[in-house]
Amino acid sequence: MFQMTLLFKATLETMYMVFVSGVIATLVGLPWGIVLFTSRKGNILAHPLLYQVLAAIVNVTRSIPFIILMIAVIPFTRVIVGSSIGTNAAIVPLSLCAMPFIARVVENALLEVDKGLVEAATAMGATAWQIVCKVFIPEALPGIINGLTLTVVSLIGYSAMAGAVGGGGLGDLAIRYGYQRFDTRVMLMTIVVMIVLVQLMQWAGDKLAKWCSHSKDSIYG
Repeated sequence: MFQMTLLFKATLETMYMVFVSGVIATLVGLPWGIVLFTSRKGNILAHPLLYQVLAAIVNVTRSIPFIILMIAVIPFTRVIVGSSIGTNAAIVPLSLCAMPFIARVVENALLEVDKGLVEAATAMGATAWQIVCKVFIPEALPGIINGLTLTVVSLIGYSAMAGAVGGGGLGDLAIRYGYQRFDTRVMLMTIVVMIVLVQLMQWAGDKLAKWCSHSKDSIYG
């Protein structure tokens, strides 16, 4: 009973960390990805210098291993949440890690949009941002959702890593009550819960992407 109570609490902490960091990362990464796409050479709001700067930031931040990033931003985390330990503290590096990933996912999804639709919208007098909001984003939405699903699944794994340094959640439970106390049952239970969470997130993301794809087809069909 004691173990199940701890497991339930740790699961809620993991879901909280993943949800909040996912929302924050999406709010930043989505517009970041749109600006990356529109500022590419040859695009509707081309600005090569801006693109090179933003792309360099994405590449640099994505190349930093999460465990190193988590330690490196401890001073920043303390400024934001007042502590470097706990679920709220873990949200900061989780968000920072996911932002550039989402930005690149959004950019790549927008690159897949048929250029013929853009030409048609331009011929009808649509402005650049109208094209982005009414053509690019609706067309790329299934791909964006698939990318966000992949990001959330990655965040679940990173949240477990955050637990190893006091971030709470399933990772913390596995380390403190499973590994350090040599309790195989706790380790197995955390693994099973992590697998279930990943499967549920992937299933929900696939369903949502499929629904958006069908909705888009019905509009143009």
